[in-house]
Amino acid sequence: MSDNNRRVVARRMRRTGRIIGMIAAGFFLVFIIGEAIGETFSEGEGIIETEGILIGTISAVALIACFVSWWRARLGGILLVLVSMALGIHIGIYAGHNHFLAWLMVGFPYLVAGGLILTSLWIERKEVLSRGQ
Repeated sequence: MSDNNRRVVARRMRRTGRIIGMIAAGFFLVFIIGEAIGETFSEGEGIIETEGILIGTISAVALIACFVSWWRARLGGILLVLVSMALGIHIGIYAGHNHFLAWLMVGFPYLVAGGLILTSLWIERKEVLSRGQ
């Protein structure tokens, strides 16, 4: 693969990872906010449980990681992978059944996004190293 093709592939992979991460984070935050509003109005007490606060925090970190990936791709990719792992742990502790299916729906998009961003950086690094030799 030529240097120009590697650069194009790496750029597309990074862009695709960022788009997947933003879509997943946006969807998940809208889902969490809607659920919190629904619980507040239906029960009237306005008490948000620990699980909700934790999942909201993880979602906010995911959205921040997506924004960070535009300036610091490596940091953003690592944060997205860590968010995926955090969601897996959260699901393992708080979910009732079908942990893997729940993680596939919630955490896997962040793993894919972070993996694409980190792989694009690896491809670009490989290109730089091959030019130096």
